Amino acid sequence: MALKHEPTAPYHSAQEALRVLETVARQTTGVTATELARGTSLGADRLTPLLRMLRREGYVEQLADGAYVTGAALARLGAAEGHRQALRETVQHTLDRLRDSIGAAVYVSRYVDGEITVDQYAAGPATPAVNEWFDFRSSAHATALGKSLLGQLDHDGRRDHLSRYKMARLTSRTITSDKLLLSRLEAQPPTVPTLDLQEYAVGTVCAAVPITAGSSVGCLALSLPVAHAHRLRRAADALNRNATPVLLSLAI
Repeated sequence: MALKHEPTAPYHSAQEALRVLETVARQTTGVTATELARGTSLGADRLTPLLRMLRREGYVEQLADGAYVTGAALARLGAAEGHRQALRETVQHTLDRLRDSIGAAVYVSRYVDGEITVDQYAAGPATPAVNEWFDFRSSAHATALGKSLLGQLDHDGRRDHLSRYKMARLTSRTITSDKLLLSRLEAQPPTVPTLDLQEYAVGTVCAAVPITAGSSVGCLALSLPVAHAHRLRRAADALNRNATPVLLSLAI
């Protein structure tokens, strides 16, 4: 399966964050921000928010003298034993924080061996999850996360998926023409969130952004009750800006 892969802002930020972590890890006694800037070739405008994010997520810690050392989250993810559980806990922590800061249910979805999976999500009484009344695997054409994943495949990969799943009409807004869907997927810029405006379920709107690196196809998505549709684009932009920690967790 080939990818139609254009790196997004979260991808670039995650790559920069990995450079910072590699530099910190090489200096066991700590490294200053000035040394990090020199070692990573990142200016203060990029390095400062990256360090803030890495501290918040527990990947680095700052000592009393201001130097940075590796944090507990990085140690857990770097350990061979228990890596899977540590990854799940780290991602869940990030999803919970995103749910609370954005005010929406948040999901991590991947495209694995030709199938859509929703690996983890964070929801709550004030931020209900989407009712999966129709299997997500069969409804890529109607969901924001499905369209985001398909959009990261090449034309043949999309055609293959649509040949295996009939495009059922789930609401009056659902696209059921493969020609129209393929055209919209082709025109979708990778830096712009993909939307679902009551295409999967009446009463729910959704958005998704890619979190893809290398050959792994994934996305971060959110859902809102239609009464909060006026917040969708602002929430989607916030999701895009804050996707880096999830992508970073998956890359470590």
